[in-house]
Amino acid sequence: MADLDDALSLLQNKVRRGILERLVREPHYPLQLADQVGVSQQAVMKHLKLLEQAGFVVKMKAASSKGGPPRNIYSVQQAISLRIDLGPDLFHCEQRSLPTGGPLKLSKALKGKVAHVAETVSGRKMIGVGEGMQHLSQITNELERLDVERDVLIALHQQIKQRISATVDTDFDSYEQRHVIHNMLESPTSSFDFNALAKELQLGAVASEKLMDEVRSRVVRQLAERTGQFVAAPQAAELPWWAVLGIEPTKDR
Repeated sequence: MADLDDALSLLQNKVRRGILERLVREPHYPLQLADQVGVSQQAVMKHLKLLEQAGFVVKMKAASSKGGPPRNIYSVQQAISLRIDLGPDLFHCEQRSLPTGGPLKLSKALKGKVAHVAETVSGRKMIGVGEGMQHLSQITNELERLDVERDVLIALHQQIKQRISATVDTDFDSYEQRHVIHNMLESPTSSFDFNALAKELQLGAVASEKLMDEVRSRVVRQLAERTGQFVAAPQAAELPWWAVLGIEPTKDR
């Protein structure tokens, strides 16, 4: 499967999106796709080759209904989800793989009506159109509800980031200091990669250590001034920067 950069590059093309939209419904021959998307068969073949190289589509031989030699037919076999969030103090671009397994396995991660839907269709190879539309309607409604909730959470996340950024701009003088803080804010639940940051800023060991000491001192001062909290320690104690910031140092630091 293509990585995130390849996926974005391939899907920015409207014709390729049109090809994929039809292939997810059922396998198509190149000539069928050319008629559907309104381009030449030669152009369709070029798009299919790119999609096949990236793992978006697969090619197989299918017997001709007219009695001729087998012909190439294309279908989609992989499943991914792309998410892009962009705005002031907001940028998140991610490619996610969808979980595998049948309905019964998927039902273990679901709740309510959609879990019942998964249990209902488990073990069945065919579902009638009428029943299927009812199931899809319930799933679509739940997806829309989750999307609305996700949008609200993203907006709240953005609002908090904007307020933090205002504080960062006021309390941290250099670009490098602000860069450290913003990197921490982008992944607040992950371990802080000290070495990756030093490499990104092109800083040596001494300079990067000095930078983290500066950030540590300013965070402690900000904590005291804005919240009234303090870190108890002897006057000469040098607290490690990762202890003050609430993050773990990398093992190879």
